[in-house]
Amino acid sequence: MKFTARPLKTHLKKVKGRRASSTKWLQRQINDPYVSEAKRQGYRGRAAFKIIQLNDQFHFFKPGKRVVDLGCAPGGWSQVAVKLVKSTPDNPLVVGMDLLPTTPITGARLVQMDFTHEEAPKLLKDMLGGHAADIVMSDMAANTTGMHNIDHMRIMNLLEAAYDFAVQVLAPGGVFIAKIFQGGTENRFLARMKQHFTSVKHAKPDASRKDSSEVYVVASGFHGTKKESPDASGSN
Repeated sequence: MKFTARPLKTHLKKVKGRRASSTKWLQRQINDPYVSEAKRQGYRGRAAFKIIQLNDQFHFFKPGKRVVDLGCAPGGWSQVAVKLVKSTPDNPLVVGMDLLPTTPITGARLVQMDFTHEEAPKLLKDMLGGHAADIVMSDMAANTTGMHNIDHMRIMNLLEAAYDFAVQVLAPGGVFIAKIFQGGTENRFLARMKQHFTSVKHAKPDASRKDSSEVYVVASGFHGTKKESPDASGSN
């Protein structure tokens, strides 16, 4: 989904006590067509359009597919998945996990829990009726400090944790979708992924802000966790 028309730009009045950064964020939200379209369509955030556009490109959502949404709050990605895999309360095919509480979504099973907890993989499989997942997706981002090297390390650590979780719960042929930030150290991680998936591709959906360094990796054709080479594990 791509928007070509842009609304007239709205400028906010200065408010005493409001920081310039807050005013800039509010103005960007007001003038963002994805924000207004998300409200119109009932999605919980503009990020819903990122997963819609990724699916338009890679076609991973299909009726009957079982989906795990890591870091699911506020729930926009789960909303899209429920619709496209035809998940229902009687046959829930979408499960989500987050440290934060997530407002219930009809057709999805959501739990408040740290996905790195040792019991998390088994719990999510149980929530899927004992089945492995066909898709594991993550739009998570670590909290930032403003220090580039530290922030990038935190982001990569979170991404690798999501990946380690995915390989525990994915069925053969499964798909892993995750946000990744360009910063110079992700190539080693991508090499590791290529050992476990038939295809590993990058994409930047139109709904991703142009000034953001985020891109998404879509790995498909999961074929298990074969022994990793020294290069993939980070040794020289």
